[in-house]
Amino acid sequence: MKAIVWMNYGSPDVLQLKEIAEPTPKANEVLIKIHATTVTAGDCEARNLKMPILIRLPMRMYVGLRKPKRITILGQEFAGEIEAIGKDVKRFKTGDQVFGTTGLGFGAYAEYICLPEESATGVLATKPTKTTYEEAAAVPTGGLEALHFIRKANIQGGERILIIGAGGSIGTFAVQLAKYFGAEVTGVDSTSKLEMLRSIGADHVIDHTQGPFTRNWETYDVIFDVPGKSSFSGSIGSLKHNGRYLLANPGLSHTLQGPWTSMRSGKKVIIGAASQKTEDLIFLKDLIEAGQLKAVIDRSYALEQIAEAHRYVETGHKKGNVVITIDHNTEI
Repeated sequence: MKAIVWMNYGSPDVLQLKEIAEPTPKANEVLIKIHATTVTAGDCEARNLKMPILIRLPMRMYVGLRKPKRITILGQEFAGEIEAIGKDVKRFKTGDQVFGTTGLGFGAYAEYICLPEESATGVLATKPTKTTYEEAAAVPTGGLEALHFIRKANIQGGERILIIGAGGSIGTFAVQLAKYFGAEVTGVDSTSKLEMLRSIGADHVIDHTQGPFTRNWETYDVIFDVPGKSSFSGSIGSLKHNGRYLLANPGLSHTLQGPWTSMRSGKKVIIGAASQKTEDLIFLKDLIEAGQLKAVIDRSYALEQIAEAHRYVETGHKKGNVVITIDHNTEI
């Protein structure tokens, strides 16, 4: 089968198209024929190890000190069709159309992957009806992260939420989920993404290239900083009493200041990655089928163009998601 093999840490050029053996499912696994996957910021950070040192060192020790060994294929989310099942599998059958994530096991940059029916890290569910494989593949990682934080915010109808980095994968789902839970949403991102944010439900938009959002002197019940690059003091100062400050990618200073701020003020700092659960992916699926949630897709690439896709994601200009379509009829 074709796969993109991760040869070393570094630039997108370390990703090479190779022919490798097709996996065989174990008793509790399904074999998935992948039709679409994505390139996330997390894939890029893993590839080049450009991440906080507290994460980078354990990642290198786990994957391989000098070059990737334990994990040699990147890609975290996918959509495809079940090709075969192990003898103990109960939830799925051959031919089911599915979508999900591999978690930190990665492996989705390939024509086929074997995954457990139930996993401690990834999740798997039947694909939403009336969606393409590309649309479904773009949902799990960003959707589950956004759902985790929006639920943590405990939004009440009519509350005001500011979403920083609203134009990315997590942010576009956060905008839609916050609207679903009854919030008045302000999205913050660059000029080119503002019209898209309005189209998915943002009530207000702020162009961060024109200055910090704090220049408007507005206050909010919730501030969700997806990239974790806003001023901590500025964000806390823009929260109402009992406000919640959500950080999807906190820096070291956020991590140190957060608990102290939560204890000493009437404002709560919420940090921590989502724990991926099957029931949450099914919740997102139901919203998609009800027409209340959709994946925003910026660009689509072929598997053979994976390095180019990585370069584009690293520009920071993508709107929503970048998907990879896998054509099983082409050869290396």
